[in-house]
Amino acid sequence: MLTIASSNPLIMKAEGDPIMTKPTILVTGGAGYIGSHAALALQQSGYNVIILDNLTEGHPELVKEVLQVELIVGDTNDRLLLDQLFSNHDIAAVMHFAAYIAVGESVTNPSRYYRNNVVGTLTLLEAMIAANVNKFVFSSTCAIYGMPQEIPMTENHPQDPLSPYAASKAMVEQILRDFDRAYNLKSVAFRYFNASGADPKGRLGEDHHPETHLIPLALLTALKHRKSLSIFGTDYDTPDGTAVRDYIHVNDLASAHVLGLEYLLKGGDSNVFNLGNGNGFSVREVIETAKKVTDIDFPVQESDRRVGDPPILVGSSEKAQTTLGWKSQYSDLETIINHAWLWHQKRHGNSNK
Repeated sequence: MLTIASSNPLIMKAEGDPIMTKPTILVTGGAGYIGSHAALALQQSGYNVIILDNLTEGHPELVKEVLQVELIVGDTNDRLLLDQLFSNHDIAAVMHFAAYIAVGESVTNPSRYYRNNVVGTLTLLEAMIAANVNKFVFSSTCAIYGMPQEIPMTENHPQDPLSPYAASKAMVEQILRDFDRAYNLKSVAFRYFNASGADPKGRLGEDHHPETHLIPLALLTALKHRKSLSIFGTDYDTPDGTAVRDYIHVNDLASAHVLGLEYLLKGGDSNVFNLGNGNGFSVREVIETAKKVTDIDFPVQESDRRVGDPPILVGSSEKAQTTLGWKSQYSDLETIINHAWLWHQKRHGNSNK
């Protein structure tokens, strides 16, 4: 186990008041895209954060330079490490982001996904039970629904995972239901639609290797890190023929996780919530908005549809709004891409127009 210790976030108090700290939250996968934003949101809400990340996908420099919290380099499949972690720290709850997410790779290498996403999560949950930690916030996905039977999709939509990645998330949700009944472990599972954008100040952002998501691919093409951007399918039954997706700003995801945590800390029962923008944007709309934001007319190629891609994926987040009081702050596509562009220019360098 490798531990990288950094300074704790400042604890603010009024003069004469005793120092009051919120509990410590373990964030697995906290050096990754969504996990790092959630960790920052937790800090800004006054929580102490510890990050566990095996760094196969994460970025330790962001933990050190931006979050400045303790980073434990290790894997959720390592039960000895987990037992030591829970023994050495007074952890009140766990936010779990340590999953592999590439749908295509999950089809060609399902073992990697079931080992990490399912067995790793099960090992983590068993360690939590042994340590009497019974609050868990889970990063799930709308992919568990499969092809949409209704738009917008609600939490009651039938589940039909179409990839090992989606199946791994559905399996964990089943484990959480069983662990609630058997061990009184309370959980909130958030089913994301398309996470996008970046920290508005450019401190954190999306940086996958390889990158598979449309907005960063468009911006990397604008920065000349790619020769062109591909549109997969132009003959869908949509207004402009390209697929429509629900893009939700990563900061809105992060704020929902803090609300989900506080819901559990206040005694809330286990629950599941969709997290989406509630609006759909087509591939062409995203590309044109990216060109407008960057002021770069980058090359675009049209390709055939990919197998299994539905024409429209838009979710309802009404339940999260009603139950958690969550509200999207950044629903405008241009704002989402602006924030991502600020990050990508800082991370990957400016292009030559």
